[in-house]
Amino acid sequence: MKQSINQILKEVLTKIDPLKEELNSIDKIVRGFIAELERKIKTARIDAEVFVGGSFAKRTMIKKGVYDVDIFVRFNEKYRGENISGIVEKLVKGIKKSKISRVHGSRDYFKVEPENQNFFMEIIPVIKVKNPKEAENITDLSYFHVNYVRRKLKTEKILDEIRIAKAFCHANKCYGAESYISGFSGYALELLIIHYKNFLNFVKAITKMKEKEIIDIEKLYRNKYELNMNMNSAKMTSPIVIIDPTFKERNALAALSRETFENSREVCRKFLKNPSAEMFELKEMDFEKEKKKAQKNNFEFILLGAETSKQEGDVAGSKLVKFYRHFTDELGEFYEIKNKGFEYNGKKEAKYFFAVRKRKEIIISGPETRDRKDNIKKFRMRHKNVFEKNGRFYAREKVDKKIREFVKDWMNENSQKILEMSISELKIED
Repeated sequence: MKQSINQILKEVLTKIDPLKEELNSIDKIVRGFIAELERKIKTARIDAEVFVGGSFAKRTMIKKGVYDVDIFVRFNEKYRGENISGIVEKLVKGIKKSKISRVHGSRDYFKVEPENQNFFMEIIPVIKVKNPKEAENITDLSYFHVNYVRRKLKTEKILDEIRIAKAFCHANKCYGAESYISGFSGYALELLIIHYKNFLNFVKAITKMKEKEIIDIEKLYRNKYELNMNMNSAKMTSPIVIIDPTFKERNALAALSRETFENSREVCRKFLKNPSAEMFELKEMDFEKEKKKAQKNNFEFILLGAETSKQEGDVAGSKLVKFYRHFTDELGEFYEIKNKGFEYNGKKEAKYFFAVRKRKEIIISGPETRDRKDNIKKFRMRHKNVFEKNGRFYAREKVDKKIREFVKDWMNENSQKILEMSISELKIED
């Protein structure tokens, strides 16, 4: 007998709720850290305050192997234009029994990893603004986001619904605004559950969305005309637009890509058709399984490993996924891509797999008919089956290389481009 969706969600909650002992332990260390940080701020006579943000502050955290806690140092407006990242660096440098690293971004912040703990803290410098319009950086709005969500999450039931949504999106690799994910940020998911009331309504809504969906929870705009007059068109390109309740000129889901949206819609459909607790469990990509599947369908299979020298996290991930997309386009000119996958380990490495079938024929674009005669002659010498169409020469070519041979040749011919795209190593693993 199949479990009902409600039974499944109850089961999921027991697995994703962090243990109270874990949270209490984290809270104790965080409080001690904040007390020390505030003491240093006072001693240095810096006009700033400290507040905890993110999922930890909103109580929407889900169970993980390693937790993260966002701690914001909120500087008075008089520090606008100053190097507040540099000030924070001096404040956190003397923290005992912790590994401290600087993370580069639109405004640098700091990762503090206490010894022998299953969590880390991110210390984020922000400017205290009264009006969101005055924000220099998106992180300056975090204070408003935390307070808004806290006001809305008044019952344990809605907190549970948000945890379930986060676990579902995390398991299906569409949770995170990082550029290599281009998915639902924690704040965006909180807003979506506030809007749709529960996880199941959210899943059903995602499956039904066809055109651009505009969600204005607080009814900050009277109509679409007013919205279009106030919102920058560049902020409206995501498949779902959420008007940020704390700042109506911001789309809280601007990071969501069409590809991630389509993937999330597909997994939502699968869940509604055949609900299971397994869909809330993050699984590593099974490359051996994908290889066997490709072989069964008579497709060629290749597994690549890529490494970047860039800073681990969003920077490394974005470089690795950008190269993956570029290489996919290059491969797609010569092979029909039947299946593919990208898996990033959060550090500096990623794996790509492709299941392909050779195209019967490809068309190569050549010089225009009015081009120099020697260019046309060179093109004709390189290609046998040349034809003319609409004032340009083209050539028909057969694809005769197996995928491994093609990739080896491509890597040799494009070694400089690979380095320019910040890929320090690319190798065939299978």
